[in-house]
Amino acid sequence: QVQLVESGGGLVQAGGSLRLSCAASRSIFTIYTMNWYRQAPGKQRESVATITSRGSTGYADSVKGRFTISRDNAKNTVYLQMNSLKPEDTGVYYCNAVVTPGGDASWGQGTQVTVSS
Repeated sequence: QVQLVESGGGLVQAGGSLRLSCAASRSIFTIYTMNWYRQAPGKQRESVATITSRGSTGYADSVKGRFTISRDNAKNTVYLQMNSLKPEDTGVYYCNAVVTPGGDASWGQGTQVTVSS
């Protein structure tokens, strides 16, 4: 298990940018995947972006070309750079870590992102 703390959320106008951070309680160098999810009001939690221990990335179609996930192993931190934000990006953003393939996931407490039109 690993403890995760998200930060960087806030209120931004459509077209603006935010960078979310996810600080882990231990080294992330060997963590299998680090992920960002989001949950909009009244909707199910959905995967937004993934980064593997090897640095491979994946994105939901709705954020491709606008969001970038990255990791700084020296700081035990994963980032989500969000550009060209849209009102539909509004929600609580959660960081998630899967330490080993098929293992249990650890979750952060979430950070609110609100995009006004």
